[in-house]
Amino acid sequence: MTSIGFSTGALFKEQLEKGVALSAQLRLPAIELSALRLRELPALLDFVRNHDLKSFAHVSVHTPTNFTEDDEAAVASALFTSVHDRQWLVVVHPDCIVDSNAWKPFGDRLCIENMDRRKATGRTVAELEAVFERLPFARMCLDLAHARQVDTTMTEAYRIIRRFKDRIAQIHISELTSASKHERLSDSAIGSFREVAGYLPEVPVILESPVAPEDALIELERASRVFSAAMATA
Repeated sequence: MTSIGFSTGALFKEQLEKGVALSAQLRLPAIELSALRLRELPALLDFVRNHDLKSFAHVSVHTPTNFTEDDEAAVASALFTSVHDRQWLVVVHPDCIVDSNAWKPFGDRLCIENMDRRKATGRTVAELEAVFERLPFARMCLDLAHARQVDTTMTEAYRIIRRFKDRIAQIHISELTSASKHERLSDSAIGSFREVAGYLPEVPVILESPVAPEDALIELERASRVFSAAMATA
């Protein structure tokens, strides 16, 4: 049975504690603590210091995506200090990585996320290979919406899964607009994701669909359709 939860930022933008509280109220097994903007990081680090989140079977942390090269070492160090003694994953965008050495201490707790078409790296098997050459112990967060935007036939998604299946430790799903903004799952996106679902490892799934709290259960049910009776087979 696939464990599905939400990114806190999808439930409440820049209100991490509310996202955690709603996820706990819904008794979700998985959660991703989101700090996509650098200004959100201090609040996330403070929250992590004071909460163990043992009610969740799976916890990940999404690093900021807008820090500069000058900020990189400090961001990585602050995150490592906060989570190194926990079995949590840390998701990072490959285009944010300039100094690989700053991220090597995370070992296999570091998850490289595949990117959307706006980015210059991390979109395809070849581009991801280059990232993993620099961080050989890192694992992967497979973003199905990003992969679908890069190649709507889902062929590149299939290639990524086949090549990096043993690295995939978490999955992101949502709909993605042409402007690369997350939105709620459409029937079309669900159908596309189901085409490759049978090839995926059974790892926690994080919804990045922005939803009102009262719609969270509806979106969870729609996400579960991706992984139930998948059209593809392993």
